Amino acid sequence: MSRLVILHILNSEPILGEIDEMPAPTDNVVTVHNPRHIDGKDLGFLQEQVVTVIWPIEKINFIEIMPGEDDEEDIIGFVRE
Repeated sequence: MSRLVILHILNSEPILGEIDEMPAPTDNVVTVHNPRHIDGKDLGFLQEQVVTVIWPIEKINFIEIMPGEDDEEDIIGFVRE
């Protein structure tokens, strides 16, 4: 199952993409499928045919993991008593 993530790359705009599994603490790279800008536009520095990119962990500030369809049940919104 792929997860939708936002990669925050050093000195670059955030990149939206999909990963197959969460990176382990021992991983040196992150493999991202269908990378694009947050607004869905293509990345200017990649060729049009590219669908998978491998980024080194050392170039990534942090990764945001977007909630999936299965996670919707676990999200607790604002509760008013």
